[in-house]
Amino acid sequence: MSNESSAKIAEARRDWKTEHLEMYLKSGGTQGHIMDITAVGGHAMTTHCLIRFKGRKSGKTIITPLIYGDIGGEIVVCASKGGADHHPNWYLNLISDPRVDFQIATQAYRATWREPEGAEREKIWKFMVDVFPSYADYQSSTERQLPLVMMKAVEPIDVFKPV
Repeated sequence: MSNESSAKIAEARRDWKTEHLEMYLKSGGTQGHIMDITAVGGHAMTTHCLIRFKGRKSGKTIITPLIYGDIGGEIVVCASKGGADHHPNWYLNLISDPRVDFQIATQAYRATWREPEGAEREKIWKFMVDVFPSYADYQSSTERQLPLVMMKAVEPIDVFKPV
């Protein structure tokens, strides 16, 4: 998939993403955690978290919703950007400032994060493709390896508010 086709996907889903984020935030997490995304190759009961980080250029706090999986108490997200040839901004922001918070439903946490490697990464990749099958198509459409980010809760914090 080219950056151009990835941009078309992003544009088509922009309103959905904005509405999803607003619903998640306004409800305090009682809505938006589990969503039916069968229309885009997902499952009827796909889990979504929110991540909060600081913009590397703007310095502003940014919140974004992402599909996630839970492996052994670590929350896993994929920096897919629909298979674009470059990483999503949230991932670039994360690697430039490793502070991250995440929210799942009505619980939020300050977290540490890491990227799995080798055999562990392969195992987690297969799990994430089961969570969202389109990841396999996204990976086959680009030469970059889609990063996996594993977040581990350090301490509970208040649920996110709109920024």
